[in-house]
Formats: sequence, structure tokens, C-alpha cells
Amino acid sequence: MRQGAMRSERAVEWQPARLAEAPPLLEFEPRRRDRAGWCLLRFVAAARHVPTRQLLLPSRGEAEVALARQLAMYLMHVVLGRLYHDVGRFFGRDRTTVSYACALIEDLRDDPEFDAEVSRLERRLAMRREVKHARA
Repeated sequence: MRQGAMRSERAVEWQPARLAEAPPLLEFEPRRRDRAGWCLLRFVAAARHVPTRQLLLPSRGEAEVALARQLAMYLMHVVLGRLYHDVGRFFGRDRTTVSYACALIEDLRDDPEFDAEVSRLERRLAMRREVKHARA
């Protein structure tokens, strides 16, 4: 070994950062650069009283979180017109999961109270989109 190229006695181990330590930069991930999708996600999280970050976690979570995520997937597909593939990529899920979520929400809409809530959310989201397009 040459004099200038001495090895260090101590090996440095690389360890990935844990999710809890990672900065909240989820919006800047390439798969999540959908500005309207983020607005919808925050809107649904506020309406269902669920933290926005929990809707994007890879785990299913509690029942309220799962239902809020499924509702957000449904609204992203119906109101924003996104394909199942694009919605799934945004949420880190498969397109078949999005298809299941949309079918579930459609089935739950048989309940008049739930249907009224979803209709109200759809109207408010549609109004927001019209206002944003009118400003541009």
C-alpha cells in the first residue's frame, strides 16, 4: 500500500434514514407532483378529520384513515378525472386497489347520509376547480 493511501481502521456503515426522521418532503416526490391531487388530499383529510400524512403511509392504518384514503382515491378519479394508474401512483398503491376503493365508495353511497357527504365534497371540489380555472 502506498504511503498516501492509508486505510481507515474503522469501517463506516451506511444506514438508511428512518421514516420518522425523514423530512416531510412528500410533495416533491416525482410521483406526487400533482398540485390538484394535493389540494384534494388536504381537503379530504380536513373533511374527515384525519392527518394528511397518514393518508399516504404505506400501511393500511385505522379504519377511519383507510376510508378517508379510499374516499380521496374515489374523488381523485371522479372529480379530477385521473386514471386508476395515476391515482395509485400518487398514493403508492396498485391500480387494482384504486379500483376496489372506487367500487367500495360507490357501494357506500347507497346510504343517504354518506351519499350526501360525498356529493357535498364533489360539489365543493368542482367549485374550487372552476374558480381556479376562471382565475387563470
